[in-house]
Amino acid sequence: MNILFFGPNGSGKGTQGAILKDKYAIVHIESGAIFRDNIKGGTELGKKAKAFIDKGDLVPDDITIPMILDRLKKDDAKKGWILDGFPRNPNQSRMLHEALTAAGMKIDKVIEILLDREIAKKRIIGRRLCKNDGNHPNNIFIDAIKPSGDKCRVCGGELSTRADDQDEAAIGKRHDIYYDAKNGTLASAYYFRDLAKTDKSVAYLTLDGTKGVKEVGAELVSKL
Repeated sequence: MNILFFGPNGSGKGTQGAILKDKYAIVHIESGAIFRDNIKGGTELGKKAKAFIDKGDLVPDDITIPMILDRLKKDDAKKGWILDGFPRNPNQSRMLHEALTAAGMKIDKVIEILLDREIAKKRIIGRRLCKNDGNHPNNIFIDAIKPSGDKCRVCGGELSTRADDQDEAAIGKRHDIYYDAKNGTLASAYYFRDLAKTDKSVAYLTLDGTKGVKEVGAELVSKL
């Protein structure tokens, strides 16, 4: 099963992706990791990408998409994959779809986590990281995972915040890109929503992101 995953920062997309990875024994591929691996490995595509990154420029799609395709073709992805973090605009969606089709690959499911922008912002600001285990869920704005004072609700470890989680301007910029339904990430997701209306081999699924982690996970598994 090959899955594209969309959701704003703060929606729990990473957590749900990890659940799918374990349940279906498929790889969870984050686009940023693909760049890092290619640059660290000194691949030809990595060298080309680094030249743009070093200048502070965006890496062109004709470099990014072959890099992603190469990753999706690796042995560990043969049973299926979850792609997270790409595409981010409708043109990238179209190019990725065409490239996958040309390579004899297909997208089976497209998942969108629905979450109001203000709620997503509060979730980011409210995140707290456990010193003992960063995967322990703690958030001061979510009752189900609210920490015990300044201690981790799971193990009692010390909690801290990420600097970028407290930067409302930075959060706003990321969300400006995601929630742009004309040229941004939502528009990218909607490319596949429209595709699913005519191509019945593609299923477009939406999840209620306001629910707790377990509830969202249960809804996701039931829909798959």
